[in-house]
Amino acid sequence: MLEFLVAQGIVAVWGRDRNGRMFDLAERVYPEGLPEYTAEEAERLRAQRRLETLGIARAKGTAQPVEQTVVGEIGEVAVVDGVPGQWRVDVARLDEAFEPRVALLSPFDRLVFDRERLSDLFGYEYLLEMYKPAAQRRWGYFALPILVGDRLVGKLDAKADRKAGVLRVAAVHEDEPFDADTAQRVDAEIGTLAEWLGLEVTGPLPA
Repeated sequence: MLEFLVAQGIVAVWGRDRNGRMFDLAERVYPEGLPEYTAEEAERLRAQRRLETLGIARAKGTAQPVEQTVVGEIGEVAVVDGVPGQWRVDVARLDEAFEPRVALLSPFDRLVFDRERLSDLFGYEYLLEMYKPAAQRRWGYFALPILVGDRLVGKLDAKADRKAGVLRVAAVHEDEPFDADTAQRVDAEIGTLAEWLGLEVTGPLPA
């Protein structure tokens, strides 16, 4: 129901905490005097912001039920070696300095949301398996993709047990064996997640 009200512009997300999104009436969240756009202008603006967020995206693709993953004629034409099809790139992002980091991504993060793009650009295989029977899962109910620098290197299968006060790590799936530095950095990021959740880590961590 809340998603429907957000789509209608009746309520809006005003913040997040460790339990998720927080909502309020849209009139108390959005400032007054916002510009108004036609449907065509709004779609072009969305495509521009989409490309700014992604950096590189397909010009055309399969329509999505909610948020699109393609950008049409926005940006400049780009070619990705070994990948067919036309891409568009945000040229303003090309000269930005890259600051590598470690992150545990949501399955709905923009980087991994488009599974075909994910495979084409990163060679990374991922599926959200929460709707599969437990015996058929490879990585876990809600496994989190693991980003290290510019590579997606594995998946974290963990669950917050708030009653017990712990973040239970069932497994850290390594797409390729982690070296000592990668294992240490991933371990530290899991610890950061647990701290943000107000929990203690329990279970197997990268060696």
